[in-house]
Amino acid sequence: MAGPSAVEVRRSDRRRRMVSARREGDTVIVFIPGWMSESEERRWVDEMVRRLERSEARRRSPARTGNDALLRRSLELSRRYLGPDAVPTSVRWVAPMRTRWASCTPVDGTIRVSERLRDVPGWVVDYVLVHELAHLLVPGHDDQFWELVRRYPRTERAIGYLEGLSAAAGLGFVGTDGDDATDDTEPDGDLDGDVGGLEGIAAIDDAGEPAAG
Repeated sequence: MAGPSAVEVRRSDRRRRMVSARREGDTVIVFIPGWMSESEERRWVDEMVRRLERSEARRRSPARTGNDALLRRSLELSRRYLGPDAVPTSVRWVAPMRTRWASCTPVDGTIRVSERLRDVPGWVVDYVLVHELAHLLVPGHDDQFWELVRRYPRTERAIGYLEGLSAAAGLGFVGTDGDDATDDTEPDGDLDGDVGGLEGIAAIDDAGEPAAG
């Protein structure tokens, strides 16, 4: 990281033992039980900040976030939810698209995922990948398509997450990839290098918070 993180401590009497942390913008929020002493608080704050920053650094490593990792994850999701026919020829990160989170070209089996998704939870990216992989079997968005997509158990939750993200950023995106499966990357073109820190690309727990018992 460029420098030390700002830290906010939130105490809760409802917490009995659990200590957890998450990042909100540039601030690390550490959640601790209300009974914890000041010395214990300092110890746990230092520990949880260390764990969180180590986890973030690991998630941003090229081995976990590059195009090769994205392709490997896509192949695993295809095997798990869609079967042997939904196999892409390439899956890669691209520059932000004007109207969608991702796109697929069924005729050549290529999938492109917007750089805007680099920091969202892994289970959201998994949904986007399943959505685009399903287009390799069904190009449109008919009932057959959605039957395939909803084999992924977090589909509805991920759709809600993306809708909220679009609204908060003022993007005005409708759905995951618009009404068709064409590409509309910005003029800067594709990003061939590694992009930012997904949550490991694989699915993570609901809160995405490192915790200590």
